[in-house]
Amino acid sequence: MAFLINDPKILIMALLGGIIPSLLWLWFWLREEEDGEPNMLIAVVFIMGMISVIVVLPVERFIQTHISSSNSQIILWASVEEIFKYIAVFVIIYKTDRANKPIDWPIYMITAALGFAALENTLFLINPLSTSGATQALLNAASLGQLRFLGANLLHTVTSGTIGIAIGLSFFMKELGRRWFLFIGFLVAISLHSAFNFFIMKNNGNELEVFAFLWVVTIIVMLIFEKVRRMSGII
Repeated sequence: MAFLINDPKILIMALLGGIIPSLLWLWFWLREEEDGEPNMLIAVVFIMGMISVIVVLPVERFIQTHISSSNSQIILWASVEEIFKYIAVFVIIYKTDRANKPIDWPIYMITAALGFAALENTLFLINPLSTSGATQALLNAASLGQLRFLGANLLHTVTSGTIGIAIGLSFFMKELGRRWFLFIGFLVAISLHSAFNFFIMKNNGNELEVFAFLWVVTIIVMLIFEKVRRMSGII
């Protein structure tokens, strides 16, 4: 990590490359909510999503060290990331009146997810930027099966958005119904996350097919997101 001190431009470029795409995606999703959430709260949740990466990394290293099965590692990594992104939101809005509409949970979950992706992509870019120019670093990120970098924002948005949508759909239900929907939301999110990582790591040059599937899932999530937005209109 010494190159970060010797050349701060690398860190700045990595931060810009990681954060700007996430902010553009965040702007897109925030436009979908008519009332809008406080900018300061959105910023805090985004930063909490970034901080959760710092917590997740040592947990994932522990899993890698103590779990021999690569398939189990992939599932556990996905589970840890989805749980901590949820915690990043929960600790901020717990016992507040900010999540008072069905649409609020998907918005906050997506915000935390994009914060997570921002720092994850920043860390991914540091090494390529330290060994090559900016253009070559981006080319390297898109080659040799490393397309996960390009899909990180989309992946985290879809998976965390799924959890938020599940909570939103159960907003008017009783406690048991809300817990059941939350469980289903986590199950779907972890399954999608695991499947994406599994095929990116295991396949032989079929990354574009995986991304095509991810885009199909994204469209489905957007359609259900619209349903939750309409549910919020009755409050």
